[in-house]
Amino acid sequence: MSGPNSILEIDGKYLEGGGQILRNALSFSCILRRPVRIVNIRANRPNPGLSNQHLFGLNLLVDITGAQVKGNSIKSTEVEICPGKIKAGNYYVNTKTAASISLVLQSALPVLIFGAAPSQLELVGGTNVGMAPQVDFMTEVLRPNLEKFGVTFDFDLIRRGYYPRGGGCCKVQVPAIKFIKSASVVNFGKLHEIRGWCFVAGNLPERLAGAMQQSVALELQKLNCRLLNIEAYKESPDVAKDNGSGVILLGLTSENCTLGVSKLGEKKIDAEKMGSDAGRNLCNLLLSETCVDEYVQDQLIIYMALAKGNSQIKTLPLTDHTRTAIYVAEKMTGVHFVIEPQGKHVLLSCTGIGYENQN
Repeated sequence: MSGPNSILEIDGKYLEGGGQILRNALSFSCILRRPVRIVNIRANRPNPGLSNQHLFGLNLLVDITGAQVKGNSIKSTEVEICPGKIKAGNYYVNTKTAASISLVLQSALPVLIFGAAPSQLELVGGTNVGMAPQVDFMTEVLRPNLEKFGVTFDFDLIRRGYYPRGGGCCKVQVPAIKFIKSASVVNFGKLHEIRGWCFVAGNLPERLAGAMQQSVALELQKLNCRLLNIEAYKESPDVAKDNGSGVILLGLTSENCTLGVSKLGEKKIDAEKMGSDAGRNLCNLLLSETCVDEYVQDQLIIYMALAKGNSQIKTLPLTDHTRTAIYVAEKMTGVHFVIEPQGKHVLLSCTGIGYENQN
C-alpha cells in the first residue's frame, strides 16, 4: 500500500467488473478515510458507468462522511472520493425508481457501524428486484451471518417495491460497534429447520403462492427435515400495490449456519417451476453441507478484512463476485486471504486489520 493520504486507484473492470467493486471500494474508503479513484466503473456491463442505484449509494456515503467527490453523475465511469469523518444520524434516500434498496444498504452498513452512535436509514426504491438480493434475503439470511461478526441491523419493511415502478420503503436502524469480531463458520452440524415464504402481490391470485408452496415442499421431502415451515400468502394492498411474486427459503443447522436461496417472479409466472427450482436449489445447498452459501460469501469479505483476529468460512467454490471483493479488500487494507480447496468446499480465511471505531 502507498501512503495514507495518496489516492489509491481501483480498476473497476477487474474480473466481474460490476457495481460490487465500486460499493466495496467506497465503503473501505469511507471507513479507513482513504481517498480512492475508481476507474472503468462497470466496464463489463452492457451500460457501463454509474446507474441510479450506484449513484444513490455513492451520494449517501458522501453525506455520511462529508466527502469531497468527483464524477458522481449518471453514466460516469470514473469516481474520486476523499471522505471525512463518519457522522451518525438519520439519512433518507429516494431513488425514485426500482433501484435496489438492498444494494444501497450493502455499501452503507459497514460504514455506519463505525459511527459514534446508532444511525437510521429510510430507503425508498426497489425491495424485490432482479440482479440484486431481495430485502428478505438480507434480513433472513445475510443478517444472521453478519451477527457472527458482531454486526446487525433492525429492519422495518413499510412497503414493497417491484420493477418497474419501485416505490418500496424500509427503515433500517444500524447500531454502532467498537470493532468487528472475527468469526469461524466452518462446522455445518446437522440440518435443524427449514423456513420459507412464498408470496404474491397486486393482481396475482393467492393460489399461485399455494402452488409455489406445494412444489417447494415436494422438493424438500428428500431432506427429511422435521421442522419444516413454508408459508404461502398474498401481500396486503397496503404493503404491495403492484404485481410481484417470490420465494425465500432458508435452512438452519445445529451449528448455527444459515443458508438460503431466493427466486423472484418474472412477468409470466410459472409458480410450480419457481417453487421447484427454489426447493431444488436449497436441497442441493444443504446436502453439500457448506456453511456459507455463494450469495453470502462475497458479502462477508469486507467484514473479514476489517475484523479483529482470524476469520474462516467453509464455503462453495468462490464466485467471481467473491474474488472481486477479495481483490478490493487486499488492495485497500493490505490483508491476505488464504483460499484452501477442501474437496467440494473451500476454506477461506483472513487475519483482519482489527480496525477500531475512531468515533
